[in-house]
Amino acid sequence: MALTTRANLIRRLQTTFPRGTPFGHHELTQIGVSSALAHHYLKSGWLARLGRGVFMFPNDTLRQEECLKFLSRHIPGFHVGGKTALAWRGMRHNLAAKEPLWLWGDKKARLPAWFNQRFHAQYTARNSFVPAMPSDLGLQPLPETPDGVLVSVPERAVIEMLSDVGIHFGIEESRNLMEGVRSLRPEVLAMLLSHCQRIKVVRLCVLWAEELNLSWAKAARQAAGKKIGQSRWTSQLKDGTTLILKT
Repeated sequence: MALTTRANLIRRLQTTFPRGTPFGHHELTQIGVSSALAHHYLKSGWLARLGRGVFMFPNDTLRQEECLKFLSRHIPGFHVGGKTALAWRGMRHNLAAKEPLWLWGDKKARLPAWFNQRFHAQYTARNSFVPAMPSDLGLQPLPETPDGVLVSVPERAVIEMLSDVGIHFGIEESRNLMEGVRSLRPEVLAMLLSHCQRIKVVRLCVLWAEELNLSWAKAARQAAGKKIGQSRWTSQLKDGTTLILKT
């Protein structure tokens, strides 16, 4: 390859990917960098390897937002959800210093080692919704980063948080968190609850909203419909707690 062509590719590489960005073979191929040429750049010190087929610039510091956007291109349905989404949308305060990023997706996946080495995160593919629901319902970038990673709107984030009760979060912690979520949009919550397939989540949402006198409690009960049931519901949670929900 001519030196001028190689220099142009290096320049294109540096202008295409902002500092702090991971990139893979697919992204490199789109700007004309083949696998063989990427290997040459590694040996020459123009690139550093993060993992199999994933690169960064040498001595760079990866930025969380850029890493999340990279993962979103490789994991179907990937988004920031649950407790993290509530915090990012201003509905949570007093975050624990070591609390992980709560990340969600449509399929089981393992977060890459290079990501886990830099960011404390928890990924789950536990889907609370029926397959017929559009996978992007209730997912939007944050207003300040319109081209950023998808983040659950508060209504979806609450449902995701409730699905983790007894798995990652205790009952008291989750109920206290829900008490602070007072400004949900009833029509959005109703749409999501109507697609929710987890009885535990539906009942917790409705009954705690009523107990806490939240403004959207009536809309939640109406959306739940027959899912709320007419009898007491008991479940042994994964953390060993017995959850009893009465209607």
